[in-house]
Amino acid sequence: MEIINLSQRNTILNQYVAELRDVNIQGDRMRFRHNLERIGQMMAYEVSQRLTYSTKDVQTPLGIAKASTPDNALVVATVFRAGLPLHTGFLNVFDRADNAFVSAYRYYKDKECSQVDVRIEYIATPRLDGRTLMLVDPMLATGESMELALEAFCTKGKPAHTHIAAVIASEQGVEHLKKVYGDRDDVTLWCAVIDPELNEHSYIVPGLGDAGDLAFGEKL
Repeated sequence: MEIINLSQRNTILNQYVAELRDVNIQGDRMRFRHNLERIGQMMAYEVSQRLTYSTKDVQTPLGIAKASTPDNALVVATVFRAGLPLHTGFLNVFDRADNAFVSAYRYYKDKECSQVDVRIEYIATPRLDGRTLMLVDPMLATGESMELALEAFCTKGKPAHTHIAAVIASEQGVEHLKKVYGDRDDVTLWCAVIDPELNEHSYIVPGLGDAGDLAFGEKL
């Protein structure tokens, strides 16, 4: 599995990530969602450079133009609910892609909220055999929910290649995915930034808080 940390490059993407983190800005839900969407568009552009292209003829009013365009059968997938703005950003770029959705949520198994588990309850996806799957989610904390989401999607077929995209990942989450997919060359992990640790509640530090709550409001 190849791991790409986009924060190691000096691009405007870093500003959008900084605004997601900033407590003086992230209270504006519309801006928070918009920044996730913009980050999705930029990450999608990066992923687009890894697709397979061929030259095709395009009829213009005055003749025939040559265009090198992707040949991949694309599916953009995300995890409810926090992943929706990032998914929209990817879909803005890959506007001909099919789409897939899964509900995965964390819950605490103890009163101290220190033992975390993940549950999958809903999935909607096309067949994935031979397709290029892009699984996008803002946060990669422990890596377990991303693993479970991918397992759920792969019950509907085996993708030719899977691109996992996370805005903020933890080193622990990256290491978890390396253990699971490290020996596979058909999986690529894209991170806008990788943070050093998780706290006792499995939140990324410094992170940004709860992406779903910041995008859509607090839940019960």
